[in-house]
Amino acid sequence: MRTGSAIVFLAAIAASQPALAHEGHEHSSSFPWTFDPWILAPLALSAILFACGSLRFRPRSPAGRHAFTRRVSTFWSGWLVLAGALVSPLHWLGEHVFTVHMIEHELVMAVSAPLIVLARPSAMLLWGLPKIIRRKAAQVLAAKAVRRAWTFLSSGTVATLVHGMAIWAWHAPVLFDAAVESVPLHRLQHLCFFTTAILFWWSVIWKTNRGLAGWHLFLTMLHMSILGALIALSPNVLYGLQTQGSGKWGLSPLEDQQMAGLVMWVPAGIIYAGAALVLVGLWVRASGKGGAGGTRIVVR
Repeated sequence: MRTGSAIVFLAAIAASQPALAHEGHEHSSSFPWTFDPWILAPLALSAILFACGSLRFRPRSPAGRHAFTRRVSTFWSGWLVLAGALVSPLHWLGEHVFTVHMIEHELVMAVSAPLIVLARPSAMLLWGLPKIIRRKAAQVLAAKAVRRAWTFLSSGTVATLVHGMAIWAWHAPVLFDAAVESVPLHRLQHLCFFTTAILFWWSVIWKTNRGLAGWHLFLTMLHMSILGALIALSPNVLYGLQTQGSGKWGLSPLEDQQMAGLVMWVPAGIIYAGAALVLVGLWVRASGKGGAGGTRIVVR
């Protein structure tokens, strides 16, 4: 009942409070936190569900105590990174400095998403639901149409394409600047980045053969590096609205754009390349031992 009451309460907050415009945050300092109910409510709901679900699921988990603790710790690490990117002053600063905005996106896609996926939180999130809702949700997830759709979307090729399309589409200058001006579009942008990143990382970590997963990670690193290079090396300012306030922070619009492109080009590329090397190394080691090199998801 406590979980159900919390869900109703959070839903009421999201429905009743007005959205806070980018330039209208309430704050008491020069670096305000973002109190957008459409961001806070999902974050709080996921935290409540996972906390309640982990307590209920622990006695039923086939994993040992240390393995279960690692999963819980990994989830909370990813959740904290996501909350920090979307709620902390980093989010507000990202609305004024393109470089910080790019850092925010990479934290969501390349740090928070893989940590949450590594934790395999689906079972614990389900167990956090009230009993009646949990049973209904389990029935829906077990339906053939849902399972076929998930199998298709989480295949390595499809997940890589969907994630790549989201990255390139939202970094088109017209759409990116529109998201800076529009709060609903900005929310949608972050939602697309996070959901497609979850889909992508789930595919490469838990579903795809590790050798193929390394290939998909390499391709993602490659096209993100190309996009970052195009942004960084452009002789003209492409993102006029996003960079118009750069002067207040000691940067020209072009310098801000160049640094933002470098963030996508180098640090983000290193993360994806590093993950690819790890998976390929595991695949090679498993091949040497005669293993299949793949990983299966077991739904309990």
